[in-house]
Amino acid sequence: MVDKHQVRRFEVHLISLDPAKGSEIRKTRPCIIISPDEMNKHIRTVIIAPMTSAIKNYPTRVTTTFQGKKGQIVLDQIRTVDKSRLIKNLGTISSTAEEKVLKTLQEMFAP
Repeated sequence: MVDKHQVRRFEVHLISLDPAKGSEIRKTRPCIIISPDEMNKHIRTVIIAPMTSAIKNYPTRVTTTFQGKKGQIVLDQIRTVDKSRLIKNLGTISSTAEEKVLKTLQEMFAP
């Protein structure tokens, strides 16, 4: 089990996303933490973006390689989850991917 107080922005965690409804991404999968560290320290939930190996040419997706596997960070499926859903810390994304995530979020929410 993950130490829930040490969760940091841009870490990749294996997270259980079930139950899901409709078009929501489901299954247990790698997700990046996008909530700020100050929030992660004090609140029992985190804001996450799932990762997928299915490549789609959407402006809300950031293509990256993590642990030797090419995939995408799915920013059109961000959600808040309880820290109890976090199963395992898998590492962190690259600084280049971090920059792309922040740029895409800014384009989405503060055009």
